[in-house]
Amino acid sequence: MFIDRRRALRAVCQRGFSLVETAIFIAVVGIGLAGVLLAITTATRDSVDPLIRKQAVAIAESLLQEITSMPYTYCDPDDPAARTAASAAACAVPEALGQEAGETRYGPATPFDNVNDYHGYNTATEVPPGVKDINGTLITGLSGYNAAVTVTPVVLSAATALLVTVTVTGPRNTVVNVDGYRAQYAPNAVP
Repeated sequence: MFIDRRRALRAVCQRGFSLVETAIFIAVVGIGLAGVLLAITTATRDSVDPLIRKQAVAIAESLLQEITSMPYTYCDPDDPAARTAASAAACAVPEALGQEAGETRYGPATPFDNVNDYHGYNTATEVPPGVKDINGTLITGLSGYNAAVTVTPVVLSAATALLVTVTVTGPRNTVVNVDGYRAQYAPNAVP
């Protein structure tokens, strides 16, 4: 009896993993490690420089605020009927989407004076390209960023409005889109 116990004990002690069990273990651990490495790689790539994304958001929000604080009227704001016109037909100079002749964002004598004027504005096409302040001066440290604006007419609950989309592109293929609305509250919709 003592010998049978020894043989049984020795058989249990010498028993190991089969080749199939070892292969399955390696496959399961490999898949788990691949998932963990993918998560770490994604987190590292997306958080390499959060300052770039924050700066792009700040540029987009700043430009959107500038645009939506502009008047939104049927007439060009220089038109005497701008405050009273109930439609574009009542205007001597109706407002249309896009930059008006002679107006620029930075023009001290003829600056953009209506939300519509910003449609198609793109800092990448300016000379020199890049983000500038309201006076047209390049902002130090933002040379890798560009902003583009799209203004689209929409109807919100029977109110005439404009959807303003600001797209900022930055270093490392960073793209930020910020949307805002500017409603035309009444015929005299000057703020």
